[in-house]
Amino acid sequence: MSSISYDQETALVVVDVQNDFADPNGGIYVAGGEQVVPVINAAIAAARSAGSHVAYTADWHPPSTPHFAKDGGVWPVHCVGDTWGAGFHPNLIVDGPVVRKGTNGEDGYSGFTMKDPENDAVTPTGLRGQLDRWGVKKVVVCGLATDYCVKATALDGLAAGYDVVLLADGVRSVDLEPGDGDRALGEMQSAGCHIS
Repeated sequence: MSSISYDQETALVVVDVQNDFADPNGGIYVAGGEQVVPVINAAIAAARSAGSHVAYTADWHPPSTPHFAKDGGVWPVHCVGDTWGAGFHPNLIVDGPVVRKGTNGEDGYSGFTMKDPENDAVTPTGLRGQLDRWGVKKVVVCGLATDYCVKATALDGLAAGYDVVLLADGVRSVDLEPGDGDRALGEMQSAGCHIS
């Protein structure tokens, strides 16, 4: 059971709990991805009851992008805007603003920034502005996947000056290479992220 405390200066950031990652029929199914949904729903309820804020991130790609293997990138086609795969898992409680990333074909790993895969130009998403408008000082991160979008979001959150906590029961890893998820946890912890 998580020992995370929530208050009005805390935001729960739910990363990419979308069908393409959280459903066995998804384009990049993360093993056990659907298991995070009840854990995250409980965290949303705890956050809301304490007056905390909740925000969501979502991959939202065009049909062709250098991010996809068919166009020269790494990943199978996933989370194409307005498709079933880009939709949130049907059992996830969605009660807050949604920050879409990768909308113009960028690599959208982090909830805070996107990177052009061709020229490495970095552009911010709307997440930091939203958190700052709320007066947030602590960010609790959960979702999919530990070794990519969750890690990138946590590290960017730390770089932006937030106190970052990872909800360990609310994440799962892609593990393209065995142990990637564990290495990601270590990297986040080394950077100053609290694992709870």
